[in-house]
Formats: sequence, C-alpha cells, structure tokens
Amino acid sequence: MLRNSKDRFGTVTIVLHWTIAVLILGLLLTGLVMRRTEIDPALQFSLYQWHKSFGFIALGLAALQALRWLVERSPAPPPTLGPMEQMASRAAHLSLIALALLVPLAGWAVASASTLAIPSFFFNLIVIPHLPLPRSETSEAFFALAHATLAYATLALVAVHAAAAIYHHFLGRDEVLVRMLRSGSAPRPDSTISAPEKDDTLVERKRR
Repeated sequence: MLRNSKDRFGTVTIVLHWTIAVLILGLLLTGLVMRRTEIDPALQFSLYQWHKSFGFIALGLAALQALRWLVERSPAPPPTLGPMEQMASRAAHLSLIALALLVPLAGWAVASASTLAIPSFFFNLIVIPHLPLPRSETSEAFFALAHATLAYATLALVAVHAAAAIYHHFLGRDEVLVRMLRSGSAPRPDSTISAPEKDDTLVERKRR
C-alpha cells in the first residue's frame, strides 16, 4: 500500500519518515564532530562537504514530505488517544516537518553568508549555488546561531517524539508505533481471538 489509508500510513510516508529521521540524526552527529578544532583540516573540510551534501538531500525530502502532508490524507488517530494526546501529536508532527525544512535552510544560509565563500560541492558532482544573501561576519554568525539552535530543538523534539512512541507501544499497547513500522490494513478488533474462543462466544450469545 503506497498511499495512506483512513487508518494506516502508506509505504511512501513510512520510508520518508525513517529516511529523514536517519538523515537528521546523522547530520547532528557530523555537525558536532566537524566543529572540533583538533581534527585534521583536510578531514574537517570533507566532513563539512558531506554534511552539506546530505543536508541538501534532507531538505529535498523534507520539502517532499511537507508537500505530501498538504495533499495526502492523514490516517485517523488510534482510538486509544485522548483529545489532548491527539492535539499534542499533531503539533509535534507539524513542528518536526517545519524544523526538517528550517534546519537545512539555515545551514545553507550559513554557507551563503560566510565571508570565506567556500563552494558547496554536492558529493563532488555539482556545485550548489549560494542563496542571495549578503556576506558578512554578522550574517554568518546569525545564521550559524539559528542553525545550531534549531538543530538542538529538533534533537529535543525527536527525543520526546521517540519516548512517546515507545511509551504507547510498551505501556499503552496501541498502534501508534506499529503504524509507522509497517503499512497495510489494520487488523480487526477480534482478529486475535482464536477459533475455539469465537465458537464459545457464539454459543454463549445463543444461550442468552
């Protein structure tokens, strides 16, 4: 099932979700490593270029995810979620989509505003042009701060999002996490009842 249904996420949504999640975590890790002053300058330059290349991929996938969110229907929330939980879940998803766009855009702005004017080599294949921003140390510092702040906010929100999913899976025992792991039709409520149990239930109903 490629598209979302009324109660399930489609394969495209699931693949986009986990791909962007892996990219975000990888970019956060490389972002911390590449800023260390004791690493080799050549390695540092390579890390910066890899960071920017995967950042552009994350930006493209986030834009695709945002577009699909606008045109693709969203499955109904599990019935186990209360109104406040549904509102919190929706707000978290919207915030994550926005941050997935803003973080790489801010990073692109850092490279564009830098007075060093270092080109952004996309996997050494093409050069990504800079944004039309004035180059100055002030602008670079502003966008660098925005990029870092938004990245840490993303990390915090991802941690809360993951903790909520784990809570619902192991304690709430609902389908919040399962729906983002596999697509397909949702099981019937009585699908876990064995055949003998169903026969006993029917007999009891007839007696009544």
